[in-house]
Amino acid sequence: MNAPDYDLLSSYAGLLTLATVSIYIGAHGSLPHPRNADGSRSEEEEVPERMSSGDAWLFPVIGSATLVGMYAVVKYYGTAWINWFLGWYFALAGVGAVWKSSIALARWVLGDVRWKAFDEVTFVVRKGGAGGKTADTLVALSARTLSLALLPLAAVPSAVYTFHARSALLTDVLGLSFCQNALALLKIDSFRTGCILLAGLFVYDVWWVFGTEVMVKVATSLDVPIKLLWPKSLMFAGERGFTMLGLGDVVVPGIFIALALRYDHHRAGAPAHSRFAKPYFYAGLTAYVAGLVTTMAVMHLFGKAQPALLYLSPACIGAFGVTGALRGELRAAWAWSDEEDGETASAREPDTAHDGNGAAHGRMGETDSK
Repeated sequence: MNAPDYDLLSSYAGLLTLATVSIYIGAHGSLPHPRNADGSRSEEEEVPERMSSGDAWLFPVIGSATLVGMYAVVKYYGTAWINWFLGWYFALAGVGAVWKSSIALARWVLGDVRWKAFDEVTFVVRKGGAGGKTADTLVALSARTLSLALLPLAAVPSAVYTFHARSALLTDVLGLSFCQNALALLKIDSFRTGCILLAGLFVYDVWWVFGTEVMVKVATSLDVPIKLLWPKSLMFAGERGFTMLGLGDVVVPGIFIALALRYDHHRAGAPAHSRFAKPYFYAGLTAYVAGLVTTMAVMHLFGKAQPALLYLSPACIGAFGVTGALRGELRAAWAWSDEEDGETASAREPDTAHDGNGAAHGRMGETDSK
């Protein structure tokens, strides 16, 4: 019997930890922020995008068209041009992602009271105003002074990654920042939408990985920070290569798990960022861990990269269904709609008694060092 490969097992464990912690933090970042004293939204707080069921149906179609387009470019024009273009795109996007993540971290460390003690600086661009008329506001940007101080530091990872060395550490810093921002800002409006999205991308992932060479070709050709990496070494050496997880396999299940957390928050009727019971959230997170462990086990057993959503989509959908059924709330949870209204999320659901205490898509694989 062969001895366990502890270097490889540690790599799987590290990658699993990165993905799970990313979802945990991003899901909590999707909770509604406390409002100002007058009930208004903070000037620097972004309005999140909400995905409807119609968007969810189109998502795999748009993803497939994008994937085929990138495959055609790689096949007929090579990788140099597309890596150059996407490299600059992700370098600029990385500055914004790391900046927003560092602001969220600083706000969490300081707390809302001390955070709001910093001055708020507003940049306004107006047009018109001649002849005593009121000028039209074209652009209005607001940021705390501490946020502005963090901006130069946020540019460091992208600058080093682009101009100096593309290490696994920098790839993970940028990748985790993209995940955190996506989970905090991209929201689905209901469990129905989430199930449509996961089911559609289940078919998308299986088809493009097992049915064609398209997904594998594109994923192995792009040299951009759209993945999480962990070295296959207890000493974090890169000679043996890295295990890899595409950001899509974190973000897509993650937005479903974040919705479960917001449903727990809604059921509890709790103020923003207070303590409340999280049965749906923990069920989803546990299912994600189980699905990713299964992905790694199958990949290790057969020695071939796996479409992670083949295991993650049924796991997350099943966790929601089983939790709702066991608690006798499945119909209410299915009918619930997540719509931000003031400080908490509003809902449209059947009359059900609650006691307040219930209260670039990727693949899982390995890459050799270069």
